[in-house]
Amino acid sequence: MKSNEDKSIKLRILLVGIVFSLCLSVIGARAIHLQYFCESWLSQKAADQYEKSYISRGQRGTIYDTNHREMAVSIDVSSIAVYPPKIKDTRKAVKALSGVLNIDSRALKKKLESKKPFVWVKRQVTPKETEAVKALKLDGIAFRSERKRFYPNRTLAAQVIGFSGIDGQGLEGIEFNYNAFLEGDAGNYKVLKDALGRGFDGDKNMTPGYSGNNLILTIDRTIQYISEKALEEAVLEFSAKSGMVIVMVPETGAILAQAHVPFFNPNAFNRFKKELWRNRGITDQFEPGSTMKIFSAAAALESGSSSPSTIFFCENGAYSIGKNVVHDIHPRGWLSLQQIVKYSSNIGAVKVGELMGFEALYNTLRNFGFGEKTGIDSPGETAGSLAHYKRWVKIDAGNISFGQGISVSALQLISATSAIANGGILMKPYIVQAITDHNGRIVKCFGPKIVRRAVSTNTARALIRIMKSVTSEGGTGIKGAPEGYTVGGKTGTAQKVNEKGTYEEGQYVASFVGFAPAEKPEISILVMIDEPQKNHYGGIVAAPVFKKIARETLQYMNILPNGKAGRLVVSRGNEERI
Repeated sequence: MKSNEDKSIKLRILLVGIVFSLCLSVIGARAIHLQYFCESWLSQKAADQYEKSYISRGQRGTIYDTNHREMAVSIDVSSIAVYPPKIKDTRKAVKALSGVLNIDSRALKKKLESKKPFVWVKRQVTPKETEAVKALKLDGIAFRSERKRFYPNRTLAAQVIGFSGIDGQGLEGIEFNYNAFLEGDAGNYKVLKDALGRGFDGDKNMTPGYSGNNLILTIDRTIQYISEKALEEAVLEFSAKSGMVIVMVPETGAILAQAHVPFFNPNAFNRFKKELWRNRGITDQFEPGSTMKIFSAAAALESGSSSPSTIFFCENGAYSIGKNVVHDIHPRGWLSLQQIVKYSSNIGAVKVGELMGFEALYNTLRNFGFGEKTGIDSPGETAGSLAHYKRWVKIDAGNISFGQGISVSALQLISATSAIANGGILMKPYIVQAITDHNGRIVKCFGPKIVRRAVSTNTARALIRIMKSVTSEGGTGIKGAPEGYTVGGKTGTAQKVNEKGTYEEGQYVASFVGFAPAEKPEISILVMIDEPQKNHYGGIVAAPVFKKIARETLQYMNILPNGKAGRLVVSRGNEERI
């Protein structure tokens, strides 16, 4: 009996031993597997518990004007965060922080009661706010250094430059278009965390991000200021809705100024309406009105159907085309092609278009760049609208001849006018002339680029003479000629089209486009005033703005008035809007 019991005990011991041996073998095998085959995976798993990877970007590049004066820079600022688990008295902290930082107390309370180990309270605060929070001496408050985009000239050229968001990404204008060049390279580094998620040590050998590239614009800060000041005065004088000015170098296509009124401040862009952010000279299209007559004249001269002295009967102020009647403000009889442009006769422009035919007019307008994008280095450009001549009827051709039934951008209009000043050669407009690295070395250059020959040299010369007559005695643009300088120009008064496609009663765009000095054009200028009150004619509203900008810009560029000797030196001091 006893022998059987001993055998049973031994059997049980053996079975337990086998089970334990098998368990130890499995554990050993698992340990060997984890130790030798899963080492890297386990190491990473452990590191994830106490290491946090961050991305650090280098400083965003600076944007300069053509004379290397700063237009957009990056500055160091503080951002404020909290470690919610360390907040001892939430109610007290909410009351103190909301008052100092001017933020909603309910939203702040949610942040402070968050289960997350780290929460942003307010980013990119002012030095005054930083000092005020430090003075509170609250537990759980963290200060982080960040970079913020700053525009030292405030509203100056804001629509051209655009702005960047809180994370340093370009959102509008040049900042958006050249974001890939401006933003710094990213660098990774690690921070060790404790159980509450607080960083207490870092990777001492981290690789910092490199600074982004810089941009050098064609924009001249002084000419930009001259343009904005003159434009603002006109918009206020005529209680207009808005206004635009573009100043260009005809020979190169370089843009010296692009002004918009109303202004907005990119340092606080979210306080302004979004419609003020965009560069409307590039993105918006409008009917050009009588400024289009210079290109109708160009088509007539280029086709050989007319010369400057060819005369047309202007029907004494009223001309029927089917069921439609075209009117002139001042009834006239016989006018030459030159006089049609000088006195801005709608009927004369229609007669000129009828003589040359649809195809000749269409081809010349296309050669000047209407109906296609210029390819400028700014976002959101419109192509305008120019229907193919095969879809025109007689009234369409007549309307287009004097600037209705066609839509253009301000940039297209100034580029086409510059082509006349440039001997008939159309240049591609551009705003950025160079990209440099953080050491100032040139990475990429942009220069003049010929698009095509729009008209012959002889046609361009004849057009310059015709446009000079517009600013002479009796011409519609007499108020656009600055003393001592010769100007070639053209006035425009276009009735606005509403969303239904009909013309809006009492709403006009007054414009003046031209170049100076007429003998050797150095600058082209387009002035547009949207919905002026009191008066809406381009020769009265826009021409004086052209005159003021042309005079001050030419003096700034040391281009002397006719008949003056010596060298003119002008210093505008610190007049920029700071």
